Amino acid sequence: MASAQQLIGLLKSHAEGDEDRFFDLAMQLAAAEEQKGHKRLAEQLRSWAEAGQSPPEKVRAVPTPIAAPRGDLAGLLSASYPTARINDLIVPEQLDDELRHVVVETRMTDALEAKGLRPRRRLLLSGPPGTGKTMSASALAGELKFPLFTVQLHGLITKFMGETAQKLRLVFDAVRTTRGVYLFDEIDALAATRGGDDVGEARRILNSFLQFLDEDTGPSIIVATTNLPEILDRAILRRFDLVLVYELPSEPAIERVMRRRLKAFDIAPISWAAVTHLAHGLSTADVIAASEDAARRAVLNSSERIDTESIAASLNRRRSLQGIGGAINAEGSQTSDSQRHRGEPPIQPKGRRGRKAT
Repeated sequence: MASAQQLIGLLKSHAEGDEDRFFDLAMQLAAAEEQKGHKRLAEQLRSWAEAGQSPPEKVRAVPTPIAAPRGDLAGLLSASYPTARINDLIVPEQLDDELRHVVVETRMTDALEAKGLRPRRRLLLSGPPGTGKTMSASALAGELKFPLFTVQLHGLITKFMGETAQKLRLVFDAVRTTRGVYLFDEIDALAATRGGDDVGEARRILNSFLQFLDEDTGPSIIVATTNLPEILDRAILRRFDLVLVYELPSEPAIERVMRRRLKAFDIAPISWAAVTHLAHGLSTADVIAASEDAARRAVLNSSERIDTESIAASLNRRRSLQGIGGAINAEGSQTSDSQRHRGEPPIQPKGRRGRKAT
């Protein structure tokens, strides 16, 4: 429960009409409760604190000075104000817990620093495309009410010696002076181990990046993503406070994604064992895209109903785009092209067994 000092601070800031102070104290209290495992209470405290803000959060969420980086930063950063939350992510419980803990640590920075500790501010997210890495950065920004600054690597990396390092310094100056979540998407371009003719300049860029990471003391959060962790220079891994590994979704996760995206439709006819088996090997982004494809087709057909056959057809289209073979019929049985040509029986999905003839 809240300490007497926290309650006094809340009442005092409310009595004095200091809305910003009241909001900050309420969010710190929510963070403290979440750290104790009282997640429902923490969520309620945050909801009431946000609901009591004036003017509405929708208006407050677009600070003019930060909305569009200008000058030399214009081609290096793009800014947005995400509405995503960690609850919107479909990730394993361990990743969910770590991301929530980063949010709690950031909100309780003062308490940590009073004990000589620092919140974790440098995160490396690794895994296949479409598994939620970039959305995790958005969710962190959304939870903390921070702007999300995406580093434009195409504007950052140049062929002129020393210029990339100079631009990197500008970015890290912004990291230090303008609080936000800074996303280095596909960090391999900066931090890969390289060889060949460009090894000298590549090494200089990498050394500059390492130096700037070492010098960073906050208050911003740096999130880097990679699809190819094996090519990263080992020195870069040591600079991150937390490395999270993302994977393709499990069958229960696939079902959760589909149910969430199709909640406005009648999905009672869907055989989840069949469609989740078919979606195996697809990324979360692919599953979402297939669900939305089936939903669009239902709307265009003036239907509120989505069945196994329609969602399977959408998943098959995604599998074809990704080069993953096999198709599924209306009964949920998977058949490869070669099997269909040979007239062989379909493969039953996991958890489904055919009955013996009697």
